[in-house]
Amino acid sequence: MKKIIAVDGPAGAGKSTVSKIVAARLGYTYIDTGAMYRAVALKCNEELGIGNWERNEDLMAEVLRNVDIKLDESGKVFLDGREVTKEIRTPEVSRGASDVAKSGIVRKRLTELQRDMARLGKVIMDGRDIGTQVLPNADLKIFLTASVEERARRRFDELKAKGLTVDLAQIEKEISLRDKQDSEREIAPLAQAEDAVLLDSTSLTIEEVVEKILQLAKEN
Repeated sequence: MKKIIAVDGPAGAGKSTVSKIVAARLGYTYIDTGAMYRAVALKCNEELGIGNWERNEDLMAEVLRNVDIKLDESGKVFLDGREVTKEIRTPEVSRGASDVAKSGIVRKRLTELQRDMARLGKVIMDGRDIGTQVLPNADLKIFLTASVEERARRRFDELKAKGLTVDLAQIEKEISLRDKQDSEREIAPLAQAEDAVLLDSTSLTIEEVVEKILQLAKEN
């Protein structure tokens, strides 16, 4: 059984949904690294104001100096002791998460926290650079993707179900932009690790993706 599983891929590919289910089936701990970056973005927006902190390492460092991020077993996210599970899933915070991910200071600090979380094994961790940067020695690496159109539709349905007013065309545009930003950033860009298994979920159900990963995890 693979003890450390890394799941990478672009925004909206279903990494979090699938990883949560796989973790539950295996009795592993699920670590949502994207939620950690979103939490930092939310804190930057709240404390510094949108547009005032992008690419400003000094301001980023000040925010990180006092930030406290915790993830519980149910998937809830806590920022400085306050639950922000829903707040970090808005389009505004999504854009901010991509921006803070460009910061070397932010990535260094969160990578340290993520490696500490994975040290004991029996974890599944998802993000953009888990297999290439955070856990390069993971026992199993998955690169989960889907077409831009399919990922936009999924995000549209998710946000609409939460009662938010959203526009499908705008979501598709934002996902395409985020793909470009994540793939072209200088620090830890989104990329498939050479030894990662590519899974395209465009035409697959969640259960089908879960079963494929479980099968890979149980292989010797």
